Amino acid sequence: MANYEYIARNAAGEETAGSMQAENEMAVIRTLDERKLFPVRVAEQSVKPRGLGGRKVRGRDVGVAYGQLADLLRSGVPMLRALDVLVRATPNAALSGLLAKVRGDVAAGKTLADAMAAHPKVFAHLHSAMVRAGERAGFLEDVLANLCTFLERQDELQSKVRGALVYPMLLTGLGVVAVTVILVALVPKFKPMFQNMSLPLPTQVLFALSGVLVHYWLLVAGMGVVAVLAVRSFLRSESGRHMWEKWRLKLPFVGRAVRMVSITRFCRILGTLLANGVPILQALAISKDATGSELLAGDIGRAAESVRAGEPLAEPLKRGGFFPLEIIEMIAVAEESNQLEKVLLQIADTVERHTNRRVDEAVRMIEPLVLMIIASVIGFVAVGLLYPIFTMSQTLK
Repeated sequence: MANYEYIARNAAGEETAGSMQAENEMAVIRTLDERKLFPVRVAEQSVKPRGLGGRKVRGRDVGVAYGQLADLLRSGVPMLRALDVLVRATPNAALSGLLAKVRGDVAAGKTLADAMAAHPKVFAHLHSAMVRAGERAGFLEDVLANLCTFLERQDELQSKVRGALVYPMLLTGLGVVAVTVILVALVPKFKPMFQNMSLPLPTQVLFALSGVLVHYWLLVAGMGVVAVLAVRSFLRSESGRHMWEKWRLKLPFVGRAVRMVSITRFCRILGTLLANGVPILQALAISKDATGSELLAGDIGRAAESVRAGEPLAEPLKRGGFFPLEIIEMIAVAEESNQLEKVLLQIADTVERHTNRRVDEAVRMIEPLVLMIIASVIGFVAVGLLYPIFTMSQTLK
C-alpha cells in the first residue's frame, strides 16, 4: 500500500487533513466518502531515499527487509500481504515508503523484480536481477535469504574496516594539523636567526613550505579543491574507473584482498543460481554484475561467450588471468564431475575465510605505517630547525 495525504471537508464545510494507506487514490476517496467527507485534494506522499529530506536507506536495513520477506514467503504468506507486513514493520521511514511503492506496483501487475528496478539507488541492479531469476525459476525465497546474508556480511566487513581505520585517521588528522601549525606559526620565527647562515637542504625546504602556506594559503586551498574535483571527475569517467581498478589491484595486501572479495561474490552467486536451476549463461550474466570489479566482469563476459560456443568455463577464466590457479583447477575438476554449483559455494566459503584474515592483517598494518609516516615528518621538521642551531653553537665555540 502507498501513503496518501488528503484534504477534505465535512457536511458543515469545515476543512480537515490527514493521511492514510490505500491501494490507490480511488480507495482513499471511497474511504473518505464512507466517513461522510468530501475530498478536496488527494496526493501520494513523496518518498526521498538516501538522505534527500528523509532518513538514509542503509544496506543493512535493506538486507533485514530481504530476510523478513523470505521468512514470510516461506511461511506461505501471499506476496502482497507480506509486503504489507514489511511496510508496517520497517522502522526506516524512507525504506518503508519505498516498500509501499513496490507493493503498489506489484498490486498493479508488475513483478517484484520490475518494481524493485524502479528504485536502483536503494535496490541495486544485482538485487533486482537475482530476484528476477528467482521469480522465473521458483526459488525467490532462497534468493532473498542469500541477498540478506550477502548484505549482512558486506556490512560487517565495512564496519570492521571503518572501525579499524578510526584511530589511524585520527592520528593522520592530528599530525597534519600539528605540522601545519609548526610551518605557519613556529618556522617563521626562526628565519631572522638564520639570515646570514648557509642553510642545509631540510631547513631550506621547511622555509619554502612555510612561506607558501603563510603568503599563498588561499591559492594553496584553491588548488587543493581543484585537484580534488579533477580527480573525482576523472574517476567517474570510464577510462578513470578502468585505470583506478588496475592500480587498486596492484596495491600490496589491498589488491589481493579486493580481488578475492570479487571472486567470492562471483562464486557464491553463480553457485546459488546454478543450484536453483538457472541456466549457466543466464547465471553468468547475473553473477558478473555482483563482482564489483569491471575487470573481472569483463573476463566473465568473455568467458560466457566461450561457454556459449561450447567451451568449458575454466579455460576462458584461466586466460583472463584474474582467478588464481588453484581456483581454476577446482572449477575444472568440478565441471568434469558435474558438481560445479557445490564446488563454487565451497570455494566462496573458503576464500571468504582467507580474505577476512588478510583484511585483518592489512588493517593492522595501517596503524604502524601511519605512525612511521608521522614520525618521519616530525623528525624532518625537527632536523630542519635544530641542525642550524647546532651548527651555530659549534661556530660560536
